[in-house]
Amino acid sequence: MRVALQNQRDDLLAFVGVLDDKLAAIARTAAVPDYLVRETCLLHRKPDTSGAFWQGWNRLHAAMGRKFFRVWTAVSRAMESTPRSSSLVENLNLRRSRCGKQLGKSPREAMTGEDHPHSLTLLGLGPLQPRQS
Repeated sequence: MRVALQNQRDDLLAFVGVLDDKLAAIARTAAVPDYLVRETCLLHRKPDTSGAFWQGWNRLHAAMGRKFFRVWTAVSRAMESTPRSSSLVENLNLRRSRCGKQLGKSPREAMTGEDHPHSLTLLGLGPLQPRQS
């Protein structure tokens, strides 16, 4: 496992560079120091029911003033729009795979061997129905 992770290090950490670039752009746009934007990103990891979250929130709000809410929203969007490393690596590995039994399958299908339900079924909308002519 260690060797596999070490060999995939660059792929696993690829999302970090993407998110880092987005955070730097937010800092430039909002005209606030990079470190405050990065701390805002880290604050997203804390549950909003914890005292540490609200202490961090108040400290960042005091440091950025009115800019804080724009920065908070921009960081939230940047994090939501940046694919996580595990899904990137799974997709990359399946695309690189030369194993015929994995070609054309989702990561779940390849790992479990079970068919993957249609997206609409996963959303609770039921199976696809054939068109009525």
